Amino acid sequence: MIKQSSTAGMAKLLFLVIILAAVGQMTQTMYVPSIPVMSEYFAVKSSYLQAVMAAYLIPYGLSQFVYGPVSDRIGRRPVIMIGMVIFLLGTVAALLAPSFEWFLVASFVQGLGTGCSGAMCRTVTRDCYDGAELHRANSLVSMGVIFSPLLAPVMGGYLSATFNWHASYLFLLVFGALVTVAMMLMFTETLPVERRRYERVWVSYAYVLGNRRFQGYVLCLIATFAGIAVFEAAAGVLLGSVLALDPTTVSWLFILPLPGYLAGSWLSSALVKQWGNGRVLFLGVLALTVGALTIFIPGLAGEVTVSSLIGGAFIYFIGAGILFPAATTAAIQPFPHHAGTAGAVLGGLQNLGAGLATLAASLMRAEDQYSLGVVMTVMAILVVLSLLWVRRSQRQDTPVLV
Repeated sequence: MIKQSSTAGMAKLLFLVIILAAVGQMTQTMYVPSIPVMSEYFAVKSSYLQAVMAAYLIPYGLSQFVYGPVSDRIGRRPVIMIGMVIFLLGTVAALLAPSFEWFLVASFVQGLGTGCSGAMCRTVTRDCYDGAELHRANSLVSMGVIFSPLLAPVMGGYLSATFNWHASYLFLLVFGALVTVAMMLMFTETLPVERRRYERVWVSYAYVLGNRRFQGYVLCLIATFAGIAVFEAAAGVLLGSVLALDPTTVSWLFILPLPGYLAGSWLSSALVKQWGNGRVLFLGVLALTVGALTIFIPGLAGEVTVSSLIGGAFIYFIGAGILFPAATTAAIQPFPHHAGTAGAVLGGLQNLGAGLATLAASLMRAEDQYSLGVVMTVMAILVVLSLLWVRRSQRQDTPVLV
C-alpha cells in the first residue's frame, strides 16, 4: 500500500480520481434535460430515450470486469489512458450519429471507455489507504463526485436551450480530452511493479467473489445504485414529457435531490467512528425506504407530483450517500492485493445492475410515477436483504490476506 503522506498528496490524488469519475457521471446524466428535443430530432418516443442510459451503463459495468484484473497486471495508469481514448472516440461518434440506433451504439462505446473510471476510482484509493483513512477517502470521493451529476443536468439544460443537444456532447468531448491530458501529466502510478498480480483472472475473481460478506455488500451497492439510475432515467421523462416543463426547469428540479447524497456522504464519514459501520448502514437503509415509499404511494393513485417525486428522491439520495462509502469500504477493505479485481466487481456489477434496471424501466408505463416507485421500493427491500446476508456471514467469512 502506498501511503499518501501529506494532505496535499491526498488532495491531488482525490482531485484526479474525482475528475476521472466525473467524466462517466456527467455522460450518464447530461442529456436528461434534452430528452424532449432529442426525441423530436431522432423521431422516437421520449420513453425510448431511457434506453440511452441503459446502453451506456451496461458496457460501463461490463468493461470494468476487464479493466480491474488488467490493472492488477499492468498498473492503473495504462488502463486509464486506454479507457479515456475509447470514451473520446465514442463521444465523437455520438456527435455524428445519423440515427437513434447509431446514437445508442455511440453511447455503448462511451460506456466501454468510462468503465475505466468506475473501476479505478475504487481501486486507486485502496492502493493508497487503509482502515479509517480509506473510509474518509471514499467519503470525500463520494462528496466530490456528486458535484458532476449536480452540474451536468444544469449545464445540459442551458446548452440545449441556448444551442441544441449536440452542445452537451461537444462539452463532454472537450472535458474528456482535458481530463485525459491531466491524467497523463499528473497521475502517478499507485501500483508498484512488485505488487502486481499475474495469476489467472478466474483465480482472482474466485478469491474475491468467494467472500460471503463481499457478496452481500455488492448486492447492497447494486440495488442502491439501480434505484438512483432508474430515477435519473425516468425523472427526465416525467418532468419534461408528462408535466411538460421546459428543459431549464427540468434541469434544476433534476439536481435538487443530489445535495441529499452530499449530506449523506458527510454523515457517513462523521458518524462511522461514533456509531460503527452497522448503525450507519441501518440509517442509510431507513432513508432509502422512506424515500422510495414517498414516490411509490402517490404513484398508486396514478399521480405525478413534483413534491413527492423530488422530495422522495432527496431522501433516497441521503440514504445512498450514507451507504456508498460505508459499503464500498467494507467490501474492498479485505483485498489489498486484489484491489483492481474487487473494484471491478463492485463497479461492474453495480453499473450492470443499474443498466438492466433502467432498461426494464424503459419498458414500463411512463404516464405516472408508479413504475418508478415500484422499482425504487424493490431496490430498498433488496438492500435490506443484502445487509441481513452480511450480518449472517460475519462470523463465517474471515478472509486470509495473501
